[in-house]
Amino acid sequence: MLTRNCLSLLLWVLFDGGLLTPLQPQPQQTLATEPRENVIHLPGQQSHFHRVKRGWVWNQFFVLEEYMGSEPQYVGKLHSDLDKGEGTVKYTLSGDGAGTVFTIDETTGDIHAIRSLDREEKPFYTLRAQAVDIETRKPLEPESEFIIKVQDINDNEPKFLDGPYIASVPEMSPVGAYVLQVKATDADDPTYGNSARVVYSILQGQPYFSIDPKTGVIRTALPNMDREVKEQYQVLIQAKDMGGQLGGLAGTTIVNITLTDVNDNPPRFPKSIFHLKVPESSPVGSAIGRIRAVDPDFGRNAEIEYNIVPGDGGNLFDIVTDEDTQEGVIKLKKPLDFETKKAYTFKVEASNVHLDHRFHSAGPFKDTATVKISVLDVDEPPVFSKPLYTMEVYEDTPVGTIIGAVTAQDLDVGSSAVRYLIDWKSDGDSYFTIDATEGTIATNELLDRESTAQYNFSIIASKVSNPLLNSRVNILINVLDVNEFPPEISVPYETTVCENAKPGQIIQIVSAADRDLSPAGQQFSFKLSPEAAIKPNFTVRDFRNNTAGIETQRNGYSRRQQELYFLPVVIEDSSYPVQSSTNTMTIRVCRCDSDGTILSCNVEAIFLPVGLSTGALIAILLCVVILLAIVVLYVALRRQKKKDTLMTSKEDIRDNVIHYDDEGGGEEDTQAFDIGALRNPKVIEDNKIRRDIKPDSLCLPRQRPPVEDNTDIRDFINQRLQENDVDPTAPPYDSLATYAYEGNGSVADSLSSIESLTTEADQDYNYLTDWGPRFKVLADMFGEEESYNPDKVT
Repeated sequence: MLTRNCLSLLLWVLFDGGLLTPLQPQPQQTLATEPRENVIHLPGQQSHFHRVKRGWVWNQFFVLEEYMGSEPQYVGKLHSDLDKGEGTVKYTLSGDGAGTVFTIDETTGDIHAIRSLDREEKPFYTLRAQAVDIETRKPLEPESEFIIKVQDINDNEPKFLDGPYIASVPEMSPVGAYVLQVKATDADDPTYGNSARVVYSILQGQPYFSIDPKTGVIRTALPNMDREVKEQYQVLIQAKDMGGQLGGLAGTTIVNITLTDVNDNPPRFPKSIFHLKVPESSPVGSAIGRIRAVDPDFGRNAEIEYNIVPGDGGNLFDIVTDEDTQEGVIKLKKPLDFETKKAYTFKVEASNVHLDHRFHSAGPFKDTATVKISVLDVDEPPVFSKPLYTMEVYEDTPVGTIIGAVTAQDLDVGSSAVRYLIDWKSDGDSYFTIDATEGTIATNELLDRESTAQYNFSIIASKVSNPLLNSRVNILINVLDVNEFPPEISVPYETTVCENAKPGQIIQIVSAADRDLSPAGQQFSFKLSPEAAIKPNFTVRDFRNNTAGIETQRNGYSRRQQELYFLPVVIEDSSYPVQSSTNTMTIRVCRCDSDGTILSCNVEAIFLPVGLSTGALIAILLCVVILLAIVVLYVALRRQKKKDTLMTSKEDIRDNVIHYDDEGGGEEDTQAFDIGALRNPKVIEDNKIRRDIKPDSLCLPRQRPPVEDNTDIRDFINQRLQENDVDPTAPPYDSLATYAYEGNGSVADSLSSIESLTTEADQDYNYLTDWGPRFKVLADMFGEEESYNPDKVT
């Protein structure tokens, strides 16, 4: 810094002393230094135009930044050709920093900088100069504009604005592989000197990386750098100005470089043989063990695929890759049986999923290990010989008949006996039983196929040595049908025959149904009963297809002679034993037209007069029914009204005696007493406290002698009257009001003289006058009576 300041001072002395002059003025100075021509009227001269040469002169156009001198820094000098040194010219300065940064001597035109300047803050200032006459204040020269530049010095070091940097490069990259480009910025003037010319170098990070000193590009410097050996590198980069020469300023930054992984390592099993122990009870599809091959690579380059090499036991097992841990999970494909085979051996191969062809020359990217599985014996439940048992039984089978058996065995080494039982939850009605030792199933109740055609329940087999180990199997029992129900006509038919029917005419086709489970090909036969076959009016024609037709045997039928015919039809089935039934069909005779269309089947129509149709008869009957209903309703309402009146008058008859001339407790003293209670000698009175007197204490309920059923009412009332007379707490059932208590809330207390301790002669009623105007009349009455008493001695 001292050298720089000395150099700046030397340059200033040379320029300021006139020893050096600029060879070429700056572009901004051309306008001021070139001669200008103006037409000016000078005093005392003839008023004609002539050219006058005018021009600005100054000695310096630059000012050094960061000037630290004690005196203001000299910038330059302004001078007009009209200034003869007589003090008649005044120089003024305006523009950027005029008066605050730069000052001018109004007489000499010298310009000084009064404070230190920073080029990085403001590189130049634009000012305007003016020369005026002191006396007339008129400008002698046109106003000129010039620029003062701040001359740069090397006062800023290079800076890495984007640092610290993070970069990555694949491992095993060749020498010179591109990593990153760094850039440092110097705030100094790049057009002046070497203050802003930066050179890059590595202070820390050799011999792994190098940097271009001019461009700042970082590259690898060593071949085959292995991520598995070292993954992270920290490189310290320096940027120095002044072209890296002595005295230049420097800045540093850190570059963190990571070697990214490539698939340059194959997976390897840590051991050649893996031993696994698997219980024979392991369910199919469950994971029975894990093995792992180690791959030092990272991410997708370390993804491993496992395969079972075909061989002994390979078809019983499968292996898949755990995506999170990259382990090989061995799963069971088929159930194991210790009693059948106790050990299995197979090989597993591990290989990379994503291969890098650049490293194929290093060898195959896979490895093989042997897996040995030992099957462990487990105490297992009994095993049934079938997964489902199906049995058949006839519905008329006697109770206790064996219909089948189930078999279960203990397949463990130490075989145990097996016991059987029926699951009561599936056979809650106990239609069947099972022998606990033999496993035979027998009927426990008579079966009915028409009620339940199939039974489905479970049988449990458990080991005697360990009853908790049990297994179950489903039993399906089909109930076979026995021909026990005769066939019947399937649906009730409404058979009709026309009065004009001809012999041999089919008037109805009938079919039969059997509640038994009819086997395929069963046939029903139809015929007349033997008693109806003699002189029949109708006959039955069997069509041999489980249907038959009702056929007429007469030429015409008369409704007046017989409206209904009853035809007994015998139906038989073809099962064993043969069942038959007689079904009586009702045939109604109807009036039909010539085409056989039924016109009327009602017998009443025969006796109706001509012209009166069935619809008219129905309307007449309907009107009669409505009239009868109105009459019945009217009579019922009259009876109900009369009954309500009698009941109301009867219910309202009560013997009530109510007194309102007492001053007691208000409406509580007006409770009516139902004299009907006295008409029942069996009424037992509750212990109630009288409401018309103030109770003193709670008294125990009194004992009343029982009253005989045939006691006279008068004796009964007298007895109760005596009991109430002697009992002060008895309720007023005889409605005798008591005036000894006036009720609650009276400020005057009681006005009655009952139970008074003094006589009327001893009473002093003067206090009534103190109760106010409301008791004035009462006070006057008692006061006059007291004064008028002739017995009183005055």
